[in-house]
Amino acid sequence: MIIQIPLAWLQLTREKTRLLVAIAGIAFAVILIFVQLGFKNALYDSATAPHRNLRADLVMINPQSEVLYTVQSFPRERLYQAQRIEGVDSVSFLYVSLGDWKNPQTPRTRSILILAFEPAKPAFKFPGVNQNLDRLKQTDVVIFDQLSRPEFGPIAEDFEKNKTVETEVNGTRVKVGGLFSMGTSFSADGNMITSDSTFLHIFKNRTQGQIDVGLIILKPGADRQKVIKDLSANLLNDVRVLTLDDFAKLEKDYWENSTALGFIFGLGATMGFIVGAVIVYQIIYTDVTDHLSEYATLKAMGYRHRYLLGIVCQESLFLAVLGYIPGFIISQLMYHLIRVETHLPALMTLNLAIFVLILAFLMCSIAGVIAMRKLRYADPADIF
Repeated sequence: MIIQIPLAWLQLTREKTRLLVAIAGIAFAVILIFVQLGFKNALYDSATAPHRNLRADLVMINPQSEVLYTVQSFPRERLYQAQRIEGVDSVSFLYVSLGDWKNPQTPRTRSILILAFEPAKPAFKFPGVNQNLDRLKQTDVVIFDQLSRPEFGPIAEDFEKNKTVETEVNGTRVKVGGLFSMGTSFSADGNMITSDSTFLHIFKNRTQGQIDVGLIILKPGADRQKVIKDLSANLLNDVRVLTLDDFAKLEKDYWENSTALGFIFGLGATMGFIVGAVIVYQIIYTDVTDHLSEYATLKAMGYRHRYLLGIVCQESLFLAVLGYIPGFIISQLMYHLIRVETHLPALMTLNLAIFVLILAFLMCSIAGVIAMRKLRYADPADIF
């Protein structure tokens, strides 16, 4: 009978310095993967935040539109035509554009994303917006995103101190009438929401008859896909009808496939995986080499090759867990720092934590499998 000895753990802990170096290396790889995936998820989450907070069942856009901040306009009359389709309960619209916000304390301006709608027909789920609908009915009043970058000025701080906050957007004087929370994105460092009339006052070259996003609310029980089919059949090809999920996916696909950012963050995560695998391989390979004679002795004592391979696999998994724990903790702190400094929604979700843990196991397992080749030379004849 062969006695089971915890050789994997004993070998790892025998060389304390080597173990600490291995843990540090794996933790670094885990942190790199977490940060890259965190930025990637923040890119998609921030870009689709307006889409996910729309009060609509379907949206209507110009077929040439790919991303919200450069959305193309289409005739407003398409909404009135959609209103006549069976299953459609009500329609509304959005104006969307980038504008120049002037810091009220300095002469500097900064690009801001402006969303506008009819206050009589609420378009967003943001609590701060819906609580200030009456204020939006006033001329040249805006609702400012309190998660915008500080370069826009101390807007939220002054407003919460009951100070009158006024500034200029595209040279038009506006007054802040409330705050809401949406967050920055890779396309805009700040956001504001206003009424359709104020939007047209700010953008004097825009016409009332050209809108950017149509919002469609369906009647209870209406077949969503049938309504989309009927709308597509009855409207001209200068508009496209999407569900909210498809609208958000269109935005996500743009950032993932039409820009370098999605590729860069994915490449960074891949490099972290490769770095971790190389570190684990070096540690395990060195360990196997240093104890090759001991492995040969175990073979001579009757231990099978499968048992020796199991030891190496166990070492890999031990290293994965030991490196993941500090990597996870430090990544949490870095996510907090990212949120504070950039106002991007870098969040540690359960799915992300599990995914990176699986990557850590896979990373260490691959390295262990490659290092196992050295065990072929653990022949008892080398000892006896």
